[in-house]
Amino acid sequence: MSAKIALIAHNRKKDEIVNFVNQHRGVFCRYQLIATSTTGQRIENATNLPVEQVLSGKVGGDIQIAALVATGEIGAVIFLVDPFSTEPQEPNIQPIQRLCTIHNVPLGINLATAEAIVESLRYSYVAHLIFNPVSGQGNAEADLQLIKQLLQPAMKLAVHTTTPEIDAQELTKKAIAAHADIIMASGGDGTVSAVADTLVGTGIPLGVIPRGTANAFAAALGISARFNPIRSACEVIIAGNTRVVDAARCNDASMILLAGIGYEAEIVERADRDAKNRWGPLAYIMAGIQQLNEQKLFETEIEIEGVVKKFHVAAVTVANAAPATSVMAQGGGTVIINDGLLDVTIAAPQSDLEAVTAMVNLLGAALLKVPTNRQDIISLQTKGIKVTANPPQKVVVDGEIIGTTPVEIECIPGGLTVLAPPDNNNQQLQTDDNW
Repeated sequence: MSAKIALIAHNRKKDEIVNFVNQHRGVFCRYQLIATSTTGQRIENATNLPVEQVLSGKVGGDIQIAALVATGEIGAVIFLVDPFSTEPQEPNIQPIQRLCTIHNVPLGINLATAEAIVESLRYSYVAHLIFNPVSGQGNAEADLQLIKQLLQPAMKLAVHTTTPEIDAQELTKKAIAAHADIIMASGGDGTVSAVADTLVGTGIPLGVIPRGTANAFAAALGISARFNPIRSACEVIIAGNTRVVDAARCNDASMILLAGIGYEAEIVERADRDAKNRWGPLAYIMAGIQQLNEQKLFETEIEIEGVVKKFHVAAVTVANAAPATSVMAQGGGTVIINDGLLDVTIAAPQSDLEAVTAMVNLLGAALLKVPTNRQDIISLQTKGIKVTANPPQKVVVDGEIIGTTPVEIECIPGGLTVLAPPDNNNQQLQTDDNW
């Protein structure tokens, strides 16, 4: 059901409903509140809780709320009725009562029934969804309706939609303040990364509903994208299995997947929104082929635990998590998301042909889960790394260009709790003692 609670009161009951919400502020702060304007303003002033306000009851606010009940947008209604009122401008209980009956929505009309609703709300599981409507190539409205259809029978669901003015991080902070039981991100890897960044260290589980182009984080967690990725992801969330995984920071940016310096950053910039809308995941492959012909080697200094080494390279990739399709991260053969270490792959092919064969070798290493055996590919693991380059190189973090080198990346072991299938990967890799 929806996590939106409607509040209405006749004039002589407004003090009662304000006092009632204030008394149960600890419960109501977990939900989205909506009220007719006068009632909503008084509740907001008295409790400091945010309240969405519709029209005043005397000019149709009660009808607006009734319409939301009919469309499944309201999880419960508290309408404190004055049985002795004969004022014609008072909100009308009958349309709301009829629609609550039809749509099986709880309705409290006095303090006793309102208390029963609050007790039910107190022990309900409240999930907040951060939904990016511009992600992917599908129909965002249809995607959201499917998510609601799948999740609302299992939990109270509050939906927050990103806009150009309000980003995923701000919405996640509001969900945390509302004491959400879980917070879900629906969009591409950039949206998921923004939500995850705000959740690091909170212990609040992150649910991932992939709707982007690559959906690499969902793939790294083993959330299947076959047939219907939204349905598969919602099934994982409802199952409720949690895992504690690593996170990372790259300069001031969050990082749940990987940072690419050089080749991979150039690929991401080539695969712009128009290309992704037209070709989907193939946009990255096409951009990679184009970039092979243009990528120039550059000088880089890499510092690990105070030791600095110089390389002449085409790409440096530092991964916290990466599916096999993230080819440039696969020097070690596998990237483990909960080992407390970053996986570093340094690629230094000297020609176009070597670059092609190196990529094929990296893909094979990922599929076979064994380290690459090429001399022009160095792989190692570390808790932290600093990378500088001459000339400065573009840096991509979780699919978004964040600027240029230098960068400093640190692993945050066990920083994030996620809803995901059980982890059957028991492999443990070690840091490179020869660094």
